[in-house]
Amino acid sequence: MNGISKKLLTTALASMLATGAMTISASADDTIKVGILHSLSGTMAISETTLKDTMLLLIEEQNAKGGVLGKQLEAVVVDPASDWPLFAEKARELLTVHETDVIFGNWTSVSRKSVLPVIEELNGLLFYPVQYEGEESSKNVFYTGAAPNQQAIPATDYYLEELGVEKFALLGTDYVYPRTTNKILEQYLKDKGIAESDIFVNYTPFGHSDWSKIVADVVALGADGKKVGVISTINGDANIGFYKELAAAGVSADDIPVVAFSVGEEELSGLDTANLVGHLAAWNYFQSAESDANASFIEAWKAKMGEERVTNDPMEAHYIGFNMWVNAVEAAGTTDVDAVRTAMYGQEFPNLTGGTAVMLPNHHLAKPVLIGEIQEDGQFDIISQTAEVPGDAWTDFLPESAVLKSDWKDLECGMFNTSTNTCVQIKSNY
Repeated sequence: MNGISKKLLTTALASMLATGAMTISASADDTIKVGILHSLSGTMAISETTLKDTMLLLIEEQNAKGGVLGKQLEAVVVDPASDWPLFAEKARELLTVHETDVIFGNWTSVSRKSVLPVIEELNGLLFYPVQYEGEESSKNVFYTGAAPNQQAIPATDYYLEELGVEKFALLGTDYVYPRTTNKILEQYLKDKGIAESDIFVNYTPFGHSDWSKIVADVVALGADGKKVGVISTINGDANIGFYKELAAAGVSADDIPVVAFSVGEEELSGLDTANLVGHLAAWNYFQSAESDANASFIEAWKAKMGEERVTNDPMEAHYIGFNMWVNAVEAAGTTDVDAVRTAMYGQEFPNLTGGTAVMLPNHHLAKPVLIGEIQEDGQFDIISQTAEVPGDAWTDFLPESAVLKSDWKDLECGMFNTSTNTCVQIKSNY
């Protein structure tokens, strides 16, 4: 074979390989692409990496069942690196470059707010798995984590009715979720007869470490003998210093209980829980929940990830949301976002605590509310559990929100004003 022939053959082979690679990477007809938008680096990686792993496990299990609509699911993983503006860029990349059919992702509300206008502009579909502050309803987002009436309000009721708490310290990290949640809780407590002077509110930055003065202020609340309770929306590693300072001040869970909305099994994993035993957390799921579905989920998770890995509430939210999406796609016979959205309404799927999650027309789930007490092994003893509570997009406890209703099924509106019978259209621009 002469040099020219060799060159032609090499060129032909290269062309064939290139064509084959393009066919594999662009084979939208052969696979359904699922976008995974979770931080794998930066400050939120400790929480979000687990959710990426959860999605990969769920996709692997679904593919073993034959996929969806006879096609295999293809995971497209990106890393927004705990950078809120980068979340928007990565969401756009998933929808326009990779042409994903659905996105599962985000943790913080500020990252979701960053993604929201992109998802709405491109008519994407986002499943958001973390507890949040409510006061939002997008036709392009299904909120599978807890709204305030599925976490913050029941936890406050537990303090009032079961523990006899008379004074409240609302401690949070300084960003949208804690501030909005505490705005709702302040009004709720006042409506319950708690004086404004008996409510202490404080915000600290991410990573805050010096808790001595704040803890002293909390202790001082009880100087008159009234029972004090802390409602914590503190996020991340700032929790470590906070609980340590409580212990250093000689404050036990019996003295001043803390109920946290952002401390779960993942955050406790590997930590010394000596300073946390007896304190509380409110979620819709704990690993310690006893059900056949939960036992099977934990077994599959540990078999894939290792015995030391734990499960937590946002993982269950992805578990429910993913399976509902699969069923909605099968029911619609297509991955088209508008068709899938319609098929999502009324979807039911067994949750991991023994009940059934239901998708409501306001894009929120009906879920049980659990309160758990931290144990020495980093797990929770479930001390309170409700029946399924329907999630509210708009709180009943703020006057401006109490008149709003979200119903994308029949009213096709996320902000329907029941006083004026009009739909308020607000363009997302965060």
